[in-house]
Amino acid sequence: MSRKIELLAPGGDVEAIKAAIVAGANAVYCGLDTFNARNRASNLSLDELNGVIRLAHEYGCEVFLTLNVVLLEYEIKSIVKLLNQLVNTKVDGIIVQDLGLFDLVKKHFPTLDVHASTQLTTHNEGQIKFLSKIGATRVNLSRELNLPEIKMLTQVAHDHDVLTEVFVHGALCIAFSGQCYSSSVSVGNSGNRGRCSQACRDEYEITNAGNKFPLNLKDNSAYYDLPELVDAKVDSLKVEGRIKGAHYVYTVIDTWRKQIDSFVEKGLLIEDDSNLHKVFNRDFTNSFLKGNLTKDMFIDNPRDNSANYAAEKKGAISVVQIQEVNSELHADKNALGQEMREKIEFLDIRKTPVTLVFSAKVGQPLTVTVNSDAESFAVTSTSILSAADEKSITQEFLQKRFKSLKSAVHTIESYDFSAVDANLSIPFREVSVVKDEIDFILNGSVAVVKHVDVPALEKFAKVNDKPTLSMLIADEKDLHLCDVTDADIYFKLPESFKKRNNKYIDILAANPRLIPWFPAVLIGKDYDEAVRVLEEVKPARIVTNNTGIAYKAYEMGIEWVAGPFMNTTNSHALITLKEELNCAGAFISNEINHGQIRHISRPENFKLFYSIYHPILMMTSRQCFFQRTVGCNKAAIEDGCMLKCEKATTITNVKGISFAVDKQKGGYPSIYNHEQFLNYDIVNDLSGLFDEFFIDLTNIGAGSKERQDKVELIKHFEGLLAGVEGSQQQLDRLVEVRTNAQYVQGL
Repeated sequence: MSRKIELLAPGGDVEAIKAAIVAGANAVYCGLDTFNARNRASNLSLDELNGVIRLAHEYGCEVFLTLNVVLLEYEIKSIVKLLNQLVNTKVDGIIVQDLGLFDLVKKHFPTLDVHASTQLTTHNEGQIKFLSKIGATRVNLSRELNLPEIKMLTQVAHDHDVLTEVFVHGALCIAFSGQCYSSSVSVGNSGNRGRCSQACRDEYEITNAGNKFPLNLKDNSAYYDLPELVDAKVDSLKVEGRIKGAHYVYTVIDTWRKQIDSFVEKGLLIEDDSNLHKVFNRDFTNSFLKGNLTKDMFIDNPRDNSANYAAEKKGAISVVQIQEVNSELHADKNALGQEMREKIEFLDIRKTPVTLVFSAKVGQPLTVTVNSDAESFAVTSTSILSAADEKSITQEFLQKRFKSLKSAVHTIESYDFSAVDANLSIPFREVSVVKDEIDFILNGSVAVVKHVDVPALEKFAKVNDKPTLSMLIADEKDLHLCDVTDADIYFKLPESFKKRNNKYIDILAANPRLIPWFPAVLIGKDYDEAVRVLEEVKPARIVTNNTGIAYKAYEMGIEWVAGPFMNTTNSHALITLKEELNCAGAFISNEINHGQIRHISRPENFKLFYSIYHPILMMTSRQCFFQRTVGCNKAAIEDGCMLKCEKATTITNVKGISFAVDKQKGGYPSIYNHEQFLNYDIVNDLSGLFDEFFIDLTNIGAGSKERQDKVELIKHFEGLLAGVEGSQQQLDRLVEVRTNAQYVQGL
């Protein structure tokens, strides 16, 4: 084989990155102490990042920096400052979730290579095209995809000059990444901001199926699926684990390196994966890759399974036997750790110290010699030095001009002015030229990118003078609501369709007032059928939470609005949507608060939307939530499950907090907070910003809660917007279990 298969390792701290390098990683991804989705990792300082890059490149290893969180408006200045620093490092790519970063990088920092994070929930070909259009050169495909889906999407990506990477080892999220709000809703720590508290690993009151940890998945391992991944032409095999230590990283990467090398060089797989079981794991599954979604993907223990595995492997039953196995496991772990420490002991990320030696003699040019252990070179001025009339070249002047090097990997250790004579002069601009030439050489003979100031955005007026009301329905039984309001009415399309079935095409054709609303997750034939709805109906306008459908609407010239699950939190994200894909408007994320919303600037002729009433989605999964809660007779999820199943139940964690588990026909299993989101405050606070306030009148996520009179709800929400006295009190009466905590706490 000649095609390179990249092994991409996690690096939570410097020691873990060193471990990844010596274990044979082709690339490592790591984060700084801000703007990354693993706040619990140790992360790096900028100086450490530069040292890591130098070290990694010496070993032929690339470094990707994670900037994979949504950005708030007030953070734009800080991220621009950071980008100005990153363009003069040798970082090989940045990993991005926020759509606003695509705009900033494309316009102002085009030398940075942008990779689309798994948080962008990429699972259909339209999304690949969307990300390529806005500037992604690499896409991390969703962990829920199976091998045929990965193969197809990789072909699409390659056709658009985009690389693909796939998680092959480490923790699995039960929810679609980027579409999980459980941590944000339950404890105020958003996964979209790197503060996931792993609510899916929580303990719950024992379920009917007999489980205490009904949402806890085993870890992912595609160790024996390497041939299929190679056949799919995946470019990068990614290991999860930036909160894991160096010992874990070394063991996993070393094991995977040997597997890849054996397959590439000999066409053979190594059958022994025992070392993978000697570091933290929750046991392993490859069921997402195989498309075999069974109960065996779960484990009723969120903690380390390595000791249990060792005992089972050795058939240890008695206390003495288990103790012996644990001692052996401990010894094996220590041996692996010692092996790693010996390999990384002398790896150094410190900056290279240099000495600047100045020579200034009358009738000669100014000469600056740069000395280090690795190199020595001299730079001279064009003009010669002459006796000074007024301002002379003093030691203080030279030290001030040269005190900071633009090189990210060098530092000035000392200055030597012994050959600098007094009272000599040269045009000061030539001193700057000499300094710039030194910076150029120390930067690997690559021009230093000058600082970029991103101009403030122009604030454009609203499209609607007064905010209007819009609403969402999902059932033909609610079509009568069209007769009681002039508001825009969106019709929610399912996440799964019967193939070549015209049900939703017929509904939309018969009710032209309905505006199609597309869900966030559309995979395989369901994406194809959603595209067919667009092509057959040709609606004037849509709302989509899926970027693949957004791209198709853009191609077809259909007006489209970015839905609330696109996680839009800043002005530059709106610019990306408008300028790159002709988006007509966007919902602002319900995760952010008043202060984080109020300074957002809209592009020209662009509508802003906000949902003031809806069920609070916590997570959506391709797996089944019922196998481990109420139980299910099916051994695995079948093709018909999405279309037929409409189970519902409640789970309660050990803190006594309950959540509604809901499955609509044609929908993915989802979990909702027990409270409805109801936010009056924003109507008073920010009516001057928004063009449209939105209410969700579907029964999705309602669980066992009493269903309200929708006609009454519409009446009082319209009254609320019109300032009718008593409307809020009437809504309080109708919606007893409610919260607007996310609007208060924000991100």
